[in-house]
Amino acid sequence: MIDDNYLFWKIRISDVLEIEEDKFLKEIDGLDGNRILNSSFEELVKYFKDKYYIEPVSLQEDKTYIDQNESQIDVSRDFDRDFITPGPHCITGVKVDFYVPFEGDKNLFFCQPSTFSINPPRAEVNENELIISVQKPNPDSDQMKKEFESCLETIKTHIERVNNSVREFNDQLEEKIRNRLTSRQEKVKKNENLANSFGFPLKKRNGVSETYIVPDVKKKITPQLPPIRPNTPLEPILDMNEYENILKIISNMVTVMERSPKAFIGMEEEDLRTHFLVQLNGQYEGQATGETFNSNGKTDILIRTNNKNIFIAECKFWKGEEGFKETINQILGYTSWRDTKTSILLFNRNKNTSNVLSQIPNILRNHPNFSKEIEYQSETGFRVAMKNNGDNEKELTLTVLVFDIPTE
Repeated sequence: MIDDNYLFWKIRISDVLEIEEDKFLKEIDGLDGNRILNSSFEELVKYFKDKYYIEPVSLQEDKTYIDQNESQIDVSRDFDRDFITPGPHCITGVKVDFYVPFEGDKNLFFCQPSTFSINPPRAEVNENELIISVQKPNPDSDQMKKEFESCLETIKTHIERVNNSVREFNDQLEEKIRNRLTSRQEKVKKNENLANSFGFPLKKRNGVSETYIVPDVKKKITPQLPPIRPNTPLEPILDMNEYENILKIISNMVTVMERSPKAFIGMEEEDLRTHFLVQLNGQYEGQATGETFNSNGKTDILIRTNNKNIFIAECKFWKGEEGFKETINQILGYTSWRDTKTSILLFNRNKNTSNVLSQIPNILRNHPNFSKEIEYQSETGFRVAMKNNGDNEKELTLTVLVFDIPTE
């Protein structure tokens, strides 16, 4: 049996990382649907990243110190002696303990890297120190120091190999968490949309805990799940596929404008909006979900279901940076519900379109409600997540589409 003081042999690092990944995937899959829909997505990502991030080991060699004591040393197997005795034969010698402080997860010292030695180094590991012991019946400081340094070099080689695997795990951690949370979120949304489509109120589940106890994890600061709103009713949401379809219909309508420019010369915002509404209502009005497009005060294009807005679009001519900022503020002022899908349709007339397109990304990023950019494949379109007014835990999706409108 291998001595407990041997390092880098108890469990393969690949197995450890596989277990950790399985743990966070299962925890995400087990999250309550209400928490998934009513907690900040970014804070959920941060919680799981903080919890499952593995701290690589970093040795602090410059802080090494020693302790020296007399020790009883078994020399029965010392072949350099003049005689060999059967069984243990102890004599008094000197033991020097080299204390090497470290930072990181101490459990990594017991993980076997993909490349390892069949004769692993030995040391004692406590909470934040590595203790390498060297003992000799006839102490020689130079010899003992060399033995310590040799052992330390072997440990450093092994820990660097383990750290490489850990860094690869950490580098992929956020992406895997985001993908799993997004998948879980979409599944919950689909289930809720199914329930809403029946047209009957949902039964309230009594006795369901609205709190979540975070398991103990070995961290200096234990991460906590983001807050959830108690008794928050689940809101109607627009499916992402339908959102993309709406934007496609709008874009196709602009293609019609480009092919028949004379018919649209001189049209104002309200006239252009009407053309979009005709096409949208032709495909969506009268559906079983009751979703219709309408004008509502200053809001140009609107989807409502259960008396709540799930899609809002503003039609505006480009009038410079300040005008665009005002339009963003209008959109934010109209929205106050979770996961609302929005769009700004910018009509460019008598302006350099390339110049307009170059200004939009920075204006969006510099807005105080900006949360993050979202990948969107379009030459004249941009997509971002924006925080709702007065509630940083809720986000809306905003897609900006720029159209070049024909002129005389």
